[in-house]
Amino acid sequence: MSKRYQDGQMVTEVLTDVDMHIERGSFTVVLGVSGCGKTTLLNLVAGLDVPSSGDVLFDGRSLSTLGERARTDFRRTSVGIVFQYYNLLPTLTALENIEAALEIAPLPSAEIRARSLRSLEAVGLGAKASRFPSQLSGGEQQRVAIARALAKEPALIVADEPTGNLDEETGLGVMTLLHDLRRRHRATLVVATHNPKITSFADRVVRIEHGRVVDAPAMLSAER
Repeated sequence: MSKRYQDGQMVTEVLTDVDMHIERGSFTVVLGVSGCGKTTLLNLVAGLDVPSSGDVLFDGRSLSTLGERARTDFRRTSVGIVFQYYNLLPTLTALENIEAALEIAPLPSAEIRARSLRSLEAVGLGAKASRFPSQLSGGEQQRVAIARALAKEPALIVADEPTGNLDEETGLGVMTLLHDLRRRHRATLVVATHNPKITSFADRVVRIEHGRVVDAPAMLSAER
């Protein structure tokens, strides 16, 4: 698949002829410098965008042919997203941030509350459910973001530079947590990063340069 953007007469090719398979339950790291196209690749995998040519298949289902509403439903039920800058709502508590993400799902309010609390406890923040983002450290805010993604019980989790806004020690702690939770929930995890140290957690590392996959070795093991 390929992805290009057009601004007037100018066409920018962001991804070119990407052909890759992500194994169910695996942890794939997409490694590359800023601007190489890895975020665009994550957006396509998560159904946030569609390729200009080619297709994205999820369990054999074409995402490229879905309308906007159908892709929104796909993300709501099947995808958890973790962003570099957390994207927490500042006027909501940690618990309320997670609940807000679940309110679009067809779940009763009691189940939304239960899932949200379980997710916060899973990331070690059960005691800080009533704290606002400004009352949490950067690492804690990212843990809330991870809890928010996991509360949906998604088949796929995508994380875009999840440690990019954290110091090295906190970032490695967040990656350890994300790796362990992914295995526990048997979810597929795809992480985009420029940090080669994160590759030690992965089953597979896909390297991107200038919008092209330059190295995509076979998966090591889905049980790492």
